[in-house]
Amino acid sequence: MNPFSGVFGIGVAVRNSLYDRELLRSQELAGPVISVGNLSVGGSGKTPFVIALGGWLLRRKIEFDVLSRGYGRRTKGVLRVQPDGTASDFGDEPLLIARRLGVPVWVGERRAEAGRAAEAEYGPRLHLLDDGFQHRALHRDFDIVLVSERDLDGVLLPVGRLREPLRALRRADAIVLDKTCNVPAGFEPLVWRNERCLELPPNAPERPVAFCGIARPQRFFEQLQRSGVRAACEISLRDHQEYDEHTLRRLQRAAREHRADGFITTEKDAVKSVGLENLVVAKLTVEVEETDRRFERMLQTMQERKPSWNMPSIPDRPGR
Repeated sequence: MNPFSGVFGIGVAVRNSLYDRELLRSQELAGPVISVGNLSVGGSGKTPFVIALGGWLLRRKIEFDVLSRGYGRRTKGVLRVQPDGTASDFGDEPLLIARRLGVPVWVGERRAEAGRAAEAEYGPRLHLLDDGFQHRALHRDFDIVLVSERDLDGVLLPVGRLREPLRALRRADAIVLDKTCNVPAGFEPLVWRNERCLELPPNAPERPVAFCGIARPQRFFEQLQRSGVRAACEISLRDHQEYDEHTLRRLQRAAREHRADGFITTEKDAVKSVGLENLVVAKLTVEVEETDRRFERMLQTMQERKPSWNMPSIPDRPGR
């Protein structure tokens, strides 16, 4: 192991040990918390998964909110995300979640404070903690961890992308893997399989400039190709890129040089009010195998762990 990663790993191990031995205490909210997190820096599909899980909860009329750090925002403290606001105020991912789900989304460096603000307004309810696996300062009642194939042989920060080693998955209640990804040894009973799909609008240009500012841009470009999009050119921007005048001129210049007939990007980029003509948005969705069985069992587990929560009853489905 690289010595820098080794030092980082020691720090991670010491911190986790302090929480495991309760020398550092996690703060608990009145309502239950479902954490959706990962092991690596960016690019695991947490936001689409939160949206998919949130959509399932909405269909079952279960009230919930979302708690997020609000990465990339210029503001400080606890704020409720305004869907008509800006990414600089709330962060691009919380803003996207608020617009897609239409539920309260709260941002705050300290997620426990954000949760208390939510409960002060709405009372105890279910909380979805976005990117929360390493945020052990807030107690959670169910831990979902998304793992990509490259995480399985990854290297710890600062040399690699892993924030924790694979053994940290022992804290997880569910490990979400792509359908084609190998299962880490010893974790088979925890695995949920999922598939990422790209939905294209009917008016997609034939030769667009494809661009994005996400952690794994090549994956987006490959999905576009599999969906039949033949991009005139592909432009990778920095994760959480701000679309200033310089960036917009770069994209417009690329369209002229490659004779593109439009632009295509991700939802996460589009919430930043990208000012481009003939821009279409590709929607990334996540489908979990055996969705109802997985999520219903998750709710039952949380009810067992937090009996004080008045969980709405789950109606029987025909044929179950």
